[in-house]
Amino acid sequence: VKMKLAVVLFVVVLCGIAYARPDEKYTTKYDNVDLDEIIKNDRLMRNYVDCLLGTKKCTKDGEELKKVLPEALKTDCVKCSEGQRNGAKKIIRHLIKNKRDWWNELEAKYDSDGTYRKQYDAELKRDGIVL
Repeated sequence: VKMKLAVVLFVVVLCGIAYARPDEKYTTKYDNVDLDEIIKNDRLMRNYVDCLLGTKKCTKDGEELKKVLPEALKTDCVKCSEGQRNGAKKIIRHLIKNKRDWWNELEAKYDSDGTYRKQYDAELKRDGIVL
């Protein structure tokens, strides 16, 4: 199942995906992160957003994310675990409904030409995500 740019983006961010060899999945080492706690903490969530935007220094896992993100976007996150995909859906719903400005900033940087928005629009609507 294909995921929207944001789904890929936040799965990677919140799960702390690190580089993997081409034949491996991304690490699942951070898959047990409590996403509800991150959603409740605007400061923490904003730190991840700022890291990805390049406006603030990244944590170690954030820095790894910036390295893997282009590949994850291009490959439909084929190296992501199911848990990472599900976590991303949760985060993206929160951002679209509650932090739309942050979502817009990330989308402007990572999908400036609207490629991913167009590619995944119908699927996102089926999942109840309206852009």
